[in-house]
Amino acid sequence: MPAPRTRSEGGASAPKPINLALQGGGSHGAFTWGVLDRLLEDGRVNIDGICGTSAGAMNAVLVAHGLMHGGHDGARATLADFWERVGQLGAMLNPVAAMAGANPLANAGADPVLATQQWAMESFTRTFSPYQFNPLNLNPLRDLLATCVDFDALHGCDQVKLFLCATNVRSGKVRIFDNASLSVDAVMASACLPHLFHAVEIDGEHYWDGGYMGNPVLYPLFYQTTTRDVVVVMVNQIHRNEVPMTSAAIEDRVNEISFNSSLMREMRAVEFVSRMLSEGWLKPEFAKRMRSVLVHLIRADAFMATLSAASKISTDMDFLRALRDLGHASASQWLQDNHAALGKRSTIDLRREFLD
Repeated sequence: MPAPRTRSEGGASAPKPINLALQGGGSHGAFTWGVLDRLLEDGRVNIDGICGTSAGAMNAVLVAHGLMHGGHDGARATLADFWERVGQLGAMLNPVAAMAGANPLANAGADPVLATQQWAMESFTRTFSPYQFNPLNLNPLRDLLATCVDFDALHGCDQVKLFLCATNVRSGKVRIFDNASLSVDAVMASACLPHLFHAVEIDGEHYWDGGYMGNPVLYPLFYQTTTRDVVVVMVNQIHRNEVPMTSAAIEDRVNEISFNSSLMREMRAVEFVSRMLSEGWLKPEFAKRMRSVLVHLIRADAFMATLSAASKISTDMDFLRALRDLGHASASQWLQDNHAALGKRSTIDLRREFLD
């Protein structure tokens, strides 16, 4: 089995370990594809653990599968294969959008075809449940993922620790699926929007999208890895300058706030613990039980702010590749600016970003 490719030429230091936290966001997960592709290509970091939700969970298992079957280059190839197939599947299932060239980038981030489809879909799902309009629970994305990832092999994966988040429908609690409990159903549970899909049943319990409880959750990275650096790849806006005025814009903003809320709570907890340690609030016997977590963000807020929520359902291949390229460029800039800080300090101000 090939080992992960590293940059050791010219006396360069060994790759630095990082944990990754991958948000969900539908087709915007192609931005994360680009980020991961660049990190793997660069070779100056090794991925210890990944927590992911929805599209983030899909990207996580794709990376793990690829690492097992070809190291860093294998992971890059697996990601590319999956996302290219998503574009092909979308063109087949949604020929109207494909023929209309429904690329949000061609219409200032808000393609009218996608907006109409989103409105029609939301109107329809307010009247009919997925148990009514899709009684056989068909989901082509599930079959595609099963084709791209060997889930049985992932149970023994020692290249990366995985933590995928889903929401238990009956208890309202978060469920974390790790390497040992992974399955294609676990990933689909993490991505299960309840207005579109049947709740996913696993071991007698039913699950919805993990974003309701964690987008993504971070705590498994703190307790089950030894790596301090957590790199969050964000595809959902936290801050917006404008106040939404239309019904669609209000609904979009409500969803953004809801799906970021758990991450913001965890970041506040991280900041609180870091402050207690740095300011000596704890007795030494208690302080040594705590870990000071170093937090980093890779994002493209200015660009993502131009995209409507409807663009999250776009599978236009030009759009997906553009997001990939944006993620690739954003990760390149982040590596240039922040690689030296890994293992030493956070590269964001947690209080300014998540508290003030």
